[in-house]
Amino acid sequence: MDEPLDSRQVAACFADLQQRLCRGFERFEDEARFAADPWEQESGDGVSRVLADGETFEKAGVNYSRVHGNRLPPAATTARLEPGDGRFEATGVSVVAHPANPYVPTAHCNVRFFVSHGGADSRPMWWFGGGFDLTPCYPFLEDVIEWHRAARAACAPFGDDVYPRCKRRCDEYFFLPHRNETRGVGLVAVANKVG
Repeated sequence: MDEPLDSRQVAACFADLQQRLCRGFERFEDEARFAADPWEQESGDGVSRVLADGETFEKAGVNYSRVHGNRLPPAATTARLEPGDGRFEATGVSVVAHPANPYVPTAHCNVRFFVSHGGADSRPMWWFGGGFDLTPCYPFLEDVIEWHRAARAACAPFGDDVYPRCKRRCDEYFFLPHRNETRGVGLVAVANKVG
C-alpha cells in the first residue's frame, strides 16, 4: 500500500495487543505471570515477555518490537514489488506457546507492519504481514480440522479467496525441505475436509 498511515498508531496498537495477549494467557494460570524484559538498542526497542512453569503453559513468549534501519531485510522484500532499498520501520508482535500437556499443541503467531521510505517515487510504502500455525506433538485429525475451520472463519470476512491463498503461502513457508514435510498442521489433505 502507498497511502499515508501513521506508524506510531500501529505501534501503539501492537503494544496494546501484546498486553491483551499476556492477560489472556494469564487467565489460564493460577499463579504464573509474565515477566517483562524491556530492551533498547540503536536499531530500535521492544519488550520481551515470558511466562514460565505455569500449570497450563510450560512456557509462553509474547514479544513486541519496533525497529528501523537503512535497508529492508531480505525476508521483508521477498513478496513485495519494488519496496526500495531506503530507510524502513518495522513493528510486530510474535507469540510462541508451549503447553504443559503434550497432548495440547504448540502454537506460533506473528503479525508485522513494515514501512519502506525508499520506494522508486520516494513515497513511503507500507504493508502488514504475519501468520500462525499449530504444531502438535500428538496430532489428532479432529483438532487439525477444527483449527483450519477457525482459520477459514477468521479469513472469511475479507473474501472467499483469502483462506486458500494464505494457506497455500503458509504451506510453502512452513515446508521443511530437509525433512520433506511441513512444520505444523498445514496439510493439503486436511484442507479438503474443512469445507
